[in-house]
Amino acid sequence: MNTGLKGFFSLLLVSILYWVLAFFLFITIRYNGLEQELKVFTDDDLGLPVLAFNKYAFLLGLIVGIFYAIVEFLFDNFLSKRLALGLNLVIKSLVYFVLIIVLLSSLSFLIEAQIDIDLPNEKGWWRKDPFFWNTVLFFVVASITFSLIRIANDKFGRGVFINMLLGKYKQPKEEERVLMFVDLKDSTTIAEVLGHEKYSQFIQACFKDLNSVLRRHDAEVYQYVGDEAVVSWTPDKAFNKNNCINLFFAFQNRLMDKAKDYENKYQFVPEFKAGIHYGKLMIAEVGTIKKELAFHGDVINTASRIQKLCNRFDELLLASEPVLDNLNIPEQRYRLLSLDMELKGKVEKLKIFSIHNE
Repeated sequence: MNTGLKGFFSLLLVSILYWVLAFFLFITIRYNGLEQELKVFTDDDLGLPVLAFNKYAFLLGLIVGIFYAIVEFLFDNFLSKRLALGLNLVIKSLVYFVLIIVLLSSLSFLIEAQIDIDLPNEKGWWRKDPFFWNTVLFFVVASITFSLIRIANDKFGRGVFINMLLGKYKQPKEEERVLMFVDLKDSTTIAEVLGHEKYSQFIQACFKDLNSVLRRHDAEVYQYVGDEAVVSWTPDKAFNKNNCINLFFAFQNRLMDKAKDYENKYQFVPEFKAGIHYGKLMIAEVGTIKKELAFHGDVINTASRIQKLCNRFDELLLASEPVLDNLNIPEQRYRLLSLDMELKGKVEKLKIFSIHNE
């Protein structure tokens, strides 16, 4: 399964869950207590099948969730970059509007077939039907909410947005992290040849390819700094299936697969070098105008210094001894390069290893 399909199925699952819950909420708001209220004004037992509408809410949420995921996936991957944001929103809104009309019309026929009740579903019924416009309004609000959640999740990383909502890092918290500093080789030369505009597009394309392999290796981007990206894992995710090194090799393979595209468009095939370190650091929310999670500690400085050693040793991937101790790789894939990397302000020294692909 490729990364695109994995991303789609992840979106599909979340979309179905969200829209099923959203339409359960809509039915609850729309019909809760309706039977009791109507019986106050009538002598006969209307027997409104309010509870029965829950299964239709589930069906509607399921179908909307599936189509919503499909539309969002197609626009995100094939249309959004070709269309202006305003036109993108207009087209998606029209698609969803038609979808709601078709679904509510089909659902009304289904309800009529199962329950002895007459519903407005003749041609053009939706134009003056208040229930339809109430549903559309609810859908718009729910859709905007879902989009904001997705944007926040993309901005902060998977799970980070929820942790910030729960206030997990309001006070600095010590955690273990594996950090990888990934940096473009010969960036100065490439920037001089391409110029700042073309170079920015070049870096943007490189990081898009990096992002395409992140989810497969349970990684998150902590931050981008110029032509450098800082990737983060919790230890269990980093060392499971050697994710923290396999990510780098998957990124290399991705760039090589697209070498001709890069060569034709930018005259350069990008090559990145990386340094990995593992240890304890502090995580805290910082800022008031632009809040974000910040990492503090020697792990960050050390990982950055390890990455800078790549040029000295003419290697693409270097890792510290704490990282190597937790990896399950054969001896022929790594080599000891340095016994005495000094840590600033500390007495102990660090062993550094080069790691190669299979």
